[in-house]
Amino acid sequence: MVVGLEFEKPVTELKGKIAELKHFTSTSDVDLTEEIEKLEQRLKKLEKDIYESMTPWDRVQMARHPERPTTLDYITYLFPDFMELHGDRLFGDDEAIVGGVAKYKGLPVTVIGHQRGRDTKENIRRTFGMPHPEGYRKALRLMKQAEKFHRPIICLIDTKGAYPGKAAEERGQSEAIARNLFEMAGLTVPVICIVIGEGGSGGALALGVGNKLFMLENSTYSVISPEGAAALLWKDASQAKRAAETMKITAHDLKELGIIDAVIPEVRGGAHRDAKKQAELIDAVLAPALKELLKLSTSELVDQRYDKYKAIGEYTL
Repeated sequence: MVVGLEFEKPVTELKGKIAELKHFTSTSDVDLTEEIEKLEQRLKKLEKDIYESMTPWDRVQMARHPERPTTLDYITYLFPDFMELHGDRLFGDDEAIVGGVAKYKGLPVTVIGHQRGRDTKENIRRTFGMPHPEGYRKALRLMKQAEKFHRPIICLIDTKGAYPGKAAEERGQSEAIARNLFEMAGLTVPVICIVIGEGGSGGALALGVGNKLFMLENSTYSVISPEGAAALLWKDASQAKRAAETMKITAHDLKELGIIDAVIPEVRGGAHRDAKKQAELIDAVLAPALKELLKLSTSELVDQRYDKYKAIGEYTL
């Protein structure tokens, strides 16, 4: 069952009417084929109008869709022989981040990503995709392992932010994030980062320092959530929609600002409509990007990454 969003209500209602007419036609002698065809044509136009004129807040809602494909969903289609590795060798294993080794078109790679749950029980286990310090340390351990064995690194970003609890702070949340930023900047292997849902604050940045940074069309990437920004600016979190309109957090905004390298298109209606097709759209961007980076030497990879973020810093200043 696909969960609908507020701005999709007209589409959902029209689909319901079409389904009713088809059911009535199949169970009676009345032929409503012509009426159904007219409604289907109307549906196509309605979907085109809605999905081609989405507001930033609409995209925030889409990025948070409970059925949006997760890191493990994309791994299933893109890295079928993925072997997950666990633990940070310091404290424990954080299920909010998954990582391991796999082959991508025959090439050994390391894949790391945030992982949300599909239901309440799994979300609690994975802390709703918000990592603790051990999650970031696990990610860094796998990155350094990838560097040792000359494996490219692919990071899938999807988190509201790092876990904000007391225990996470006691175990060094800020240091773990800062350490990842520092170490990723100097990795001597190709690093490709893809925002597949929400890219929130330092929790996302800790997996976001790469040679290439891509975003799915309906994903978001920002230093703070619209609700958080609204609470700070207007002391009213209910002004989140207003904040989203001004924050420049959508993929198209960030491409225009030069923050990301490219926008990966989504299937009509959002990635949750067809995870397999969405994986193919990611694959179409990932493959040439990796091919391009594999041509660079280790020093060129570090220099390219440095130049990329230096240019972003100069532009934003």
